[in-house]
Amino acid sequence: MSLNFSGSSRPLILAHRAMPTVTGIEGRVDVMVTPQFYTLKRETLQIRFAHQAQKIAPSLFDGLIEEPASHNYFVYREGEAWVFIAYDPKEIAAFLESRGLPPQRVAKLFFAQQAKEHFATPIALGKKEALVLIDRTVTVVPRAVLPEQKWGTFDETFRPGKGVSFGATGGSLLTRKQAVLLAVILSLFGAVWLAEGWRFGRTNTTLQGKLEVYYTKYPSLQSAYTRDSIAAKYRKIDTAERKKREVVGKIAGMLFKGVMLQSFEMDEKGFRAVFVAPDAKALKRLESLAKASGIVKKQRKTGTTITLEGNL
Repeated sequence: MSLNFSGSSRPLILAHRAMPTVTGIEGRVDVMVTPQFYTLKRETLQIRFAHQAQKIAPSLFDGLIEEPASHNYFVYREGEAWVFIAYDPKEIAAFLESRGLPPQRVAKLFFAQQAKEHFATPIALGKKEALVLIDRTVTVVPRAVLPEQKWGTFDETFRPGKGVSFGATGGSLLTRKQAVLLAVILSLFGAVWLAEGWRFGRTNTTLQGKLEVYYTKYPSLQSAYTRDSIAAKYRKIDTAERKKREVVGKIAGMLFKGVMLQSFEMDEKGFRAVFVAPDAKALKRLESLAKASGIVKKQRKTGTTITLEGNL
């Protein structure tokens, strides 16, 4: 019997493809999934905070996972590197339910990589496979490739300090605490909206009085035609500036690890950006991003250099 120092009294279950139906356990549980249910990448990046790493996580798995839109991402620091884990919560939920664990019974979801030190001694997964640490990565291997040795035992000591909230009821991805917090936030937004509406009403009355003063001082402004002409003039300027900002933002979004923006030119009519990619794979990804941006009209390639052009 192992001691539980994590502060959780819930059982911890190791979920793998060969696991039997869970019986004899009541109430909610925590689950750790094997690499059979997630895709992992480890990158050394100049990023300080987890929320920054979370934002770029989807781009790191481009081409590595099917149906990226259905995946969530879990990130954490491991020494000087960041670990990125992509997983499909619906796939995991469906599998666990087939083994007698509906989503409402799963409190926290963990990943085997988080407890990698504990897998230095292999853990058996049924009769054919095992979980073992290879080159700092928890990996599923056939039991036949492992020499005869003592097998480890999965227990509460494997529980990491941080996990994913898997849902409190049904297929929800929010815990009860998160749902209550969300309700409070929405209520606060409602109160702010009412207060802003009241304040806007008072401000509008004040502005209307100021307009009357300006109309008296500048009679030509009383003409709707004059006002519309002035508004149309500045609306055109604002639209052009917003278009420029949109182009700059999308060009910046095409930069990822290894890619360099060699030159960028923009005038009132259009833009021209020249990227240098480190290899053919990165070049192909740049082409895909350019096509998806909606702003690029022409693409030209020369070796690993790609030139993108578009109109404003």
